[in-house]
Amino acid sequence: MTASYDKTISQAQSNETQKVVDAFNGLDTDAKLAWFYFVYKKMGDSVTPAAPAAAEPELTPILFGDYFELSDEQQLAIMRDIVNRKDTEYSRAYGAVKENNQLFVWYAWAVAMGDTVVDLPGNYQATKAINDLLSQIEELDFEEQMSVLRTIAGEMGYTDVKPIATQAETGKTSSL
Repeated sequence: MTASYDKTISQAQSNETQKVVDAFNGLDTDAKLAWFYFVYKKMGDSVTPAAPAAAEPELTPILFGDYFELSDEQQLAIMRDIVNRKDTEYSRAYGAVKENNQLFVWYAWAVAMGDTVVDLPGNYQATKAINDLLSQIEELDFEEQMSVLRTIAGEMGYTDVKPIATQAETGKTSSL
């Protein structure tokens, strides 16, 4: 499956995968962050090989090297800004790369949580909505899981890049 620059087109192809995306979109910001963390903790063995193999982390150095040097409060604020699509330096860096790289960002952050990345509070309890959503994604096959994760990751971050109009939309043929 190829990633799309058109963020308005969901990569979740089936009704089941779209339901998971819709349920995710119904969560509040911190619940979305917690869900992503739990996905990588519970399903890391299946998700992680796909993300690093297809990613190019050198495209987003600010989200790796620089990010790890920030305080817990700054890191959490950046995560929230990305989830909420705010126009910030970090959210733009995230929004500028394709979905595989975006998934790799979340993977790297999940792996480093509690070490060089802000961790969930020790007394954090996942809500019923988060647990239900985890169960839903676990029931999907691998391709469907990746479709959901790419869609969710691709809908986050900020970009002002617009998709290129198609020939059908403009009535003009492309020229070389």
